[in-house]
This record gives sequence, C-alpha cells and structure tokens, in this order.
Amino acid sequence: AVVSTQSTGVVMEPNVKNLTFRNFIEIIFENPEKSMQSWHLDGYSFFAVAVEPGTWTPEKRRNYNLLDAVSRTTVQVFPKSWAAILLTFDNAGMWNIRSEIWERTYLGQQLYASVLSPERSLRDEYNVPDNALLCGLVKSLPKPPPYTI
Repeated sequence: AVVSTQSTGVVMEPNVKNLTFRNFIEIIFENPEKSMQSWHLDGYSFFAVAVEPGTWTPEKRRNYNLLDAVSRTTVQVFPKSWAAILLTFDNAGMWNIRSEIWERTYLGQQLYASVLSPERSLRDEYNVPDNALLCGLVKSLPKPPPYTI
C-alpha cells in the first residue's frame, strides 16, 4: 500500500494488518468525496453502530447505537460522511477489507487482516490444503506445520 505523509512524502508499506485473535475493534470509514462509498469485510459480520455526516471525532462514540445495531458484511458511507463498525476478530485466517467499487479495489483501495490463532488448533483454523498454490514472496517458503485438534 502507498501511504502519503506530509513530512516524508510517499512511503510504501504492506497492506496486511496483523490483528489479535478474538480482539474487539472499532473501524472508522470516512468519505470526503461527493459520491457514495461501500466497504466489505470478507469472513466476518460486524455491527454498523453509526453513520453520520461530517468528520469523525472520538466524541462521536457517544452517539453509537450499542443496543440494536444491525449485523452486516458491507457498510455504506455517504458523501461527506463517516461510518463506524464494531467487531470481534474471532475467525482465524487472512481476510480482505475492500471497497465495493471495483475500479477502486483494482487500484488498491483495500487491505488484508491477518488473524492468527495462538492455539494452532483445528478448532480455530483449517490447515493449508496440500494442493494450495503459492505465489509471490511466499512461493519458495515451506507451508506452515499442520494444526492439531
């Protein structure tokens, strides 16, 4: 992923975020544009607890719907607005968070969440299939050892 900072210019960084298994997190999506954005998270349902106009600030947490928020896999962010989602990363694996606008996904408006189970157990995650194709930097690396029950 390309990250732009005022002090250093453009910096290349991985677009994989390592997340703690079964950790409860908050994700804020902001849309400063004049068109609707839609974001999808593979492998998880989350609670859309707020969608409001303007810019998000920590004080906005007071307006979150914590009583009967809707469980979903995609959230819409209206023009000049923001949306907040809450979820627990309790599904081990590599999961994609991406724009649902294909052109933006293709151009890199996405990231991956890597969620590893510390137990290394089949209860939490399946083994990598023997016939799984590997590519890129991991092509020449050995597959991880199999999980046990």
